[in-house]
Amino acid sequence: MLIIFQIKKYNLYMEYKYEFETNKSRFISYLFQINSKEEIDKIIENLWKDNKKARHICYAYKFKDLNNIVKTKVCDDGEPKGTAGLPIFSIIDKNNLENTLIVVVRYFGSKKLGSGPLLRAYLKSANEVYKIFNNK
Repeated sequence: MLIIFQIKKYNLYMEYKYEFETNKSRFISYLFQINSKEEIDKIIENLWKDNKKARHICYAYKFKDLNNIVKTKVCDDGEPKGTAGLPIFSIIDKNNLENTLIVVVRYFGSKKLGSGPLLRAYLKSANEVYKIFNNK
């Protein structure tokens, strides 16, 4: 199991990053503090540019818009329903995070993980990047 973490600037947004490998699939998670849907769209677009060979870029977010309305979204990006976006969002929800985007990039490793292990991998990725953020 490969584990890497770092903190750096990613296109003007503070980025917290965690990476690990399981069953030949690589999971790279990021946590960003965000304030708008436009920021989220730009971050996701840039992650796709930086990870052209990734199979999935799954994410969840929660933020308050200019009218103080809470906006949330989960995205499984082609993974089996409920195995990626919801586990990621559970970390945001459980820790009462606001103005937060957590993204997990997956590089497929030639072996299907199955729904249970896949869900646990996304949950672990999101939780570990949250721990890095929380200890900043």
